[in-house]
Amino acid sequence: MNEVLTGSILAAMSTGVGALPILFLKNTLTHRWKDILLAFTAGIMMAAVTLSLIPEALSYGGVLQLSIGLLLGVFTLTLLETTIPHIDLEHTLKGIEFDQKAMLIIAAITLHNIPEGLSVGVSYASDAEGTGNLIAFAIGLQNAPEGFLVALFLINQKINRIRAFFVATLTGIVEIPMALLGYYLTSIVSTLVPYGLAFAAGAMLYIIYKELIPESHGDGHETTSTYSFIIGLLFMIFLIQIF
Repeated sequence: MNEVLTGSILAAMSTGVGALPILFLKNTLTHRWKDILLAFTAGIMMAAVTLSLIPEALSYGGVLQLSIGLLLGVFTLTLLETTIPHIDLEHTLKGIEFDQKAMLIIAAITLHNIPEGLSVGVSYASDAEGTGNLIAFAIGLQNAPEGFLVALFLINQKINRIRAFFVATLTGIVEIPMALLGYYLTSIVSTLVPYGLAFAAGAMLYIIYKELIPESHGDGHETTSTYSFIIGLLFMIFLIQIF
Protein backbone atom coordinates (compact mmCIF):
# COMPACT_ATOMS: atom_id res chain seq x y z
CA MET A 1 0.00 0.00 0.00
CA ASN A 2 2.78 2.42 0.91
CA GLU A 3 4.61 1.55 -2.31
CA VAL A 4 1.66 2.28 -4.59
CA LEU A 5 0.96 5.53 -2.74
CA THR A 6 4.58 6.65 -3.02
CA GLY A 7 4.84 5.67 -6.67
CA SER A 8 1.59 7.39 -7.62
CA ILE A 9 2.54 10.58 -5.78
CA LEU A 10 5.96 10.73 -7.47
CA ALA A 11 4.40 10.09 -10.89
CA ALA A 12 1.75 12.76 -10.32
CA MET A 13 4.20 15.32 -8.95
CA SER A 14 6.37 14.92 -12.04
CA THR A 15 3.83 17.18 -13.72
CA GLY A 16 4.79 19.95 -11.32
CA VAL A 17 8.49 19.22 -11.77
CA GLY A 18 8.06 19.67 -15.52
CA ALA A 19 6.35 23.01 -14.94
CA LEU A 20 9.12 24.34 -12.65
CA PRO A 21 11.19 25.99 -15.42
CA ILE A 22 8.28 28.37 -16.00
CA LEU A 23 9.03 30.00 -12.65
CA PHE A 24 12.59 30.87 -13.67
CA LEU A 25 12.06 32.16 -17.18
CA LYS A 26 12.85 35.85 -16.75
CA ASN A 27 11.71 36.94 -20.17
CA THR A 28 9.02 35.79 -22.52
CA LEU A 29 10.31 33.13 -24.86
CA THR A 30 10.89 34.08 -28.47
CA HIS A 31 8.71 32.43 -31.10
CA ARG A 32 11.67 30.29 -32.15
CA TRP A 33 12.24 28.90 -28.65
CA LYS A 34 8.55 28.37 -28.06
CA ASP A 35 8.37 26.40 -31.29
CA ILE A 36 11.46 24.39 -30.37
CA LEU A 37 10.11 23.51 -26.91
CA LEU A 38 6.65 22.66 -28.21
CA ALA A 39 8.13 20.40 -30.88
CA PHE A 40 10.47 18.79 -28.32
CA THR A 41 7.48 18.11 -26.07
CA ALA A 42 5.60 16.65 -29.04
CA GLY A 43 8.52 14.30 -29.72
CA ILE A 44 8.59 13.10 -26.11
CA MET A 45 4.85 12.57 -26.14
CA MET A 46 5.00 10.68 -29.43
CA ALA A 47 7.62 8.32 -28.04
CA ALA A 48 5.57 7.81 -24.88
CA VAL A 49 2.50 6.99 -26.95
CA THR A 50 4.17 4.62 -29.41
CA LEU A 51 6.63 2.93 -27.05
CA SER A 52 4.72 2.92 -23.77
CA LEU A 53 0.97 3.51 -23.90
CA ILE A 54 0.15 1.62 -27.11
CA PRO A 55 2.36 -1.43 -26.36
CA GLU A 56 0.96 -1.59 -22.82
CA ALA A 57 -2.60 -1.39 -24.15
CA LEU A 58 -1.86 -4.23 -26.56
CA SER A 59 -0.27 -6.34 -23.83
CA TYR A 60 -3.33 -5.95 -21.60
CA GLY A 61 -5.82 -6.37 -24.41
CA GLY A 62 -5.62 -6.50 -28.18
CA VAL A 63 -6.08 -4.54 -31.38
CA LEU A 64 -9.83 -4.19 -30.83
CA GLN A 65 -9.45 -2.71 -27.34
CA LEU A 66 -6.66 -0.47 -28.58
CA SER A 67 -8.73 0.81 -31.51
CA ILE A 68 -11.82 1.46 -29.39
CA GLY A 69 -9.92 3.23 -26.63
CA LEU A 70 -7.76 5.28 -28.97
CA LEU A 71 -10.67 6.45 -31.10
CA LEU A 72 -12.65 7.23 -27.96
CA GLY A 73 -9.80 9.42 -26.77
CA VAL A 74 -9.68 11.27 -30.10
CA PHE A 75 -13.47 11.70 -30.24
CA THR A 76 -13.55 12.94 -26.65
CA LEU A 77 -10.92 15.57 -27.37
CA THR A 78 -12.78 16.59 -30.53
CA LEU A 79 -15.98 16.95 -28.52
CA LEU A 80 -14.20 19.00 -25.87
CA GLU A 81 -12.80 21.35 -28.49
CA THR A 82 -16.20 21.94 -30.06
CA THR A 83 -18.15 22.33 -26.82
CA ILE A 84 -15.84 24.14 -24.39
CA PRO A 85 -16.63 27.86 -24.62
CA HIS A 86 -14.54 30.80 -23.50
CA ILE A 87 -14.74 30.46 -19.73
CA ASP A 88 -14.38 33.33 -17.28
CA LEU A 89 -13.24 32.00 -13.91
CA GLU A 90 -13.41 35.39 -12.24
CA HIS A 91 -15.11 34.17 -9.08
CA THR A 92 -12.77 31.25 -8.55
CA LEU A 93 -9.38 32.45 -9.75
CA LYS A 94 -9.46 36.22 -9.19
CA GLY A 95 -10.14 37.33 -12.72
CA ILE A 96 -7.98 34.79 -14.55
CA GLU A 97 -9.44 33.90 -17.93
CA PHE A 98 -8.65 30.75 -19.87
CA ASP A 99 -9.47 30.73 -23.56
CA GLN A 100 -10.75 27.65 -25.37
CA LYS A 101 -7.33 26.33 -26.32
CA ALA A 102 -5.96 26.60 -22.76
CA MET A 103 -9.05 24.89 -21.33
CA LEU A 104 -8.74 22.16 -23.96
CA ILE A 105 -5.13 21.48 -23.00
CA ILE A 106 -5.93 21.44 -19.26
CA ALA A 107 -8.96 19.17 -19.73
CA ALA A 108 -7.08 16.83 -22.07
CA ILE A 109 -4.11 16.38 -19.76
CA THR A 110 -6.35 15.89 -16.72
CA LEU A 111 -8.61 13.39 -18.52
CA HIS A 112 -5.82 11.22 -19.82
CA ASN A 113 -4.16 11.19 -16.38
CA ILE A 114 -7.15 9.15 -15.14
CA PRO A 115 -6.33 5.93 -17.04
CA GLU A 116 -2.64 6.50 -16.40
CA GLY A 117 -3.31 6.57 -12.67
CA LEU A 118 -5.36 3.39 -12.98
CA SER A 119 -2.53 1.69 -14.87
CA VAL A 120 -0.05 2.58 -12.11
CA GLY A 121 -2.31 1.08 -9.46
CA VAL A 122 -2.99 -2.08 -11.44
CA SER A 123 0.72 -2.51 -12.15
CA TYR A 124 1.55 -2.36 -8.45
CA ALA A 125 -1.13 -4.97 -7.77
CA SER A 126 0.31 -7.39 -10.34
CA ASP A 127 2.53 -10.31 -9.40
CA ALA A 128 5.45 -9.16 -11.55
CA GLU A 129 8.12 -7.69 -9.29
CA GLY A 130 9.16 -4.16 -10.18
CA THR A 131 6.36 -3.66 -12.69
CA GLY A 132 4.67 -1.00 -10.57
CA ASN A 133 7.85 1.04 -10.20
CA LEU A 134 8.58 0.75 -13.92
CA ILE A 135 5.12 1.95 -14.98
CA ALA A 136 5.12 4.73 -12.38
CA PHE A 137 8.51 5.89 -13.69
CA ALA A 138 7.34 5.80 -17.30
CA ILE A 139 4.16 7.72 -16.47
CA GLY A 140 6.13 10.26 -14.44
CA LEU A 141 8.61 10.68 -17.27
CA GLN A 142 5.91 11.69 -19.71
CA ASN A 143 4.07 13.79 -17.11
CA ALA A 144 6.99 16.23 -16.91
CA PRO A 145 6.69 17.66 -20.44
CA GLU A 146 2.92 17.68 -20.02
CA GLY A 147 3.29 19.92 -16.98
CA PHE A 148 5.56 22.25 -18.91
CA LEU A 149 3.11 22.24 -21.81
CA VAL A 150 0.18 23.28 -19.63
CA ALA A 151 2.20 25.95 -17.83
CA LEU A 152 3.55 27.30 -21.12
CA PHE A 153 0.08 27.66 -22.59
CA LEU A 154 -1.14 29.43 -19.45
CA ILE A 155 1.82 31.80 -19.52
CA ASN A 156 0.96 32.57 -23.14
CA GLN A 157 -2.51 33.53 -21.88
CA LYS A 158 -0.86 36.23 -19.69
CA ILE A 159 -1.44 34.25 -16.50
CA ASN A 160 0.82 34.74 -13.48
CA ARG A 161 3.73 32.28 -13.49
CA ILE A 162 3.08 30.98 -9.99
CA ARG A 163 -0.61 30.40 -10.73
CA ALA A 164 0.28 28.71 -14.01
CA PHE A 165 2.68 26.43 -12.13
CA PHE A 166 0.04 25.41 -9.57
CA VAL A 167 -2.66 24.82 -12.20
CA ALA A 168 -0.24 22.65 -14.19
CA THR A 169 0.68 20.70 -11.05
CA LEU A 170 -2.96 20.11 -10.17
CA THR A 171 -3.62 18.41 -13.52
CA GLY A 172 -1.53 15.46 -12.31
CA ILE A 173 -3.11 15.12 -8.85
CA VAL A 174 -5.97 13.03 -10.25
CA GLU A 175 -3.51 10.16 -10.78
CA ILE A 176 -3.16 9.56 -7.03
CA PRO A 177 -6.78 8.57 -6.21
CA MET A 178 -7.02 6.74 -9.55
CA ALA A 179 -3.92 4.69 -8.70
CA LEU A 180 -5.39 3.74 -5.34
CA LEU A 181 -8.66 2.80 -7.02
CA GLY A 182 -6.82 0.66 -9.56
CA TYR A 183 -4.85 -1.05 -6.81
CA TYR A 184 -7.93 -2.02 -4.80
CA LEU A 185 -10.16 -2.94 -7.73
CA THR A 186 -7.66 -4.79 -9.90
CA SER A 187 -10.02 -7.62 -10.73
CA ILE A 188 -12.49 -5.14 -12.26
CA VAL A 189 -10.17 -2.45 -13.57
CA SER A 190 -7.81 -4.92 -15.30
CA THR A 191 -10.39 -5.42 -18.04
CA LEU A 192 -10.61 -1.66 -18.54
CA VAL A 193 -6.89 -0.89 -18.45
CA PRO A 194 -6.22 -1.48 -22.19
CA TYR A 195 -9.10 0.87 -23.03
CA GLY A 196 -7.79 3.44 -20.57
CA LEU A 197 -4.23 3.29 -21.86
CA ALA A 198 -5.47 3.53 -25.44
CA PHE A 199 -7.72 6.45 -24.48
CA ALA A 200 -4.67 8.24 -23.08
CA ALA A 201 -2.77 7.52 -26.30
CA GLY A 202 -5.61 8.89 -28.42
CA ALA A 203 -5.84 12.06 -26.34
CA MET A 204 -2.10 12.63 -26.60
CA LEU A 205 -2.02 11.96 -30.34
CA TYR A 206 -4.81 14.50 -30.79
CA ILE A 207 -2.81 17.11 -28.88
CA ILE A 208 0.39 16.32 -30.76
CA TYR A 209 -1.08 16.54 -34.25
CA LYS A 210 -3.86 19.08 -33.71
CA GLU A 211 -2.11 21.52 -31.36
CA LEU A 212 1.63 21.05 -30.86
CA ILE A 213 2.82 20.44 -34.41
CA PRO A 214 0.73 23.25 -35.98
CA GLU A 215 1.77 25.63 -33.17
CA SER A 216 5.46 24.80 -33.65
CA HIS A 217 5.23 25.31 -37.42
CA GLY A 218 3.26 28.55 -37.45
CA ASP A 219 6.06 31.13 -37.28
CA GLY A 220 8.46 30.04 -40.01
CA HIS A 221 10.59 27.73 -37.87
CA GLU A 222 9.55 24.45 -39.44
CA THR A 223 13.07 23.08 -39.89
CA THR A 224 14.29 23.73 -36.34
CA SER A 225 10.98 22.45 -34.96
CA THR A 226 11.30 19.27 -37.00
CA TYR A 227 14.77 18.61 -35.61
CA SER A 228 13.55 19.42 -32.11
CA PHE A 229 10.69 16.92 -32.50
CA ILE A 230 13.13 14.20 -33.56
CA ILE A 231 15.52 15.01 -30.70
CA GLY A 232 12.63 14.82 -28.23
CA LEU A 233 11.62 11.46 -29.68
CA LEU A 234 15.17 10.10 -29.43
CA PHE A 235 15.58 11.51 -25.91
CA MET A 236 12.53 9.61 -24.69
CA ILE A 237 13.64 6.43 -26.47
CA PHE A 238 17.06 6.73 -24.84
CA LEU A 239 15.53 7.07 -21.37
CA ILE A 240 13.17 4.16 -21.94
CA GLN A 241 16.07 1.94 -23.03
CA ILE A 242 18.16 2.89 -20.02
CA PHE A 243 15.44 2.30 -17.47
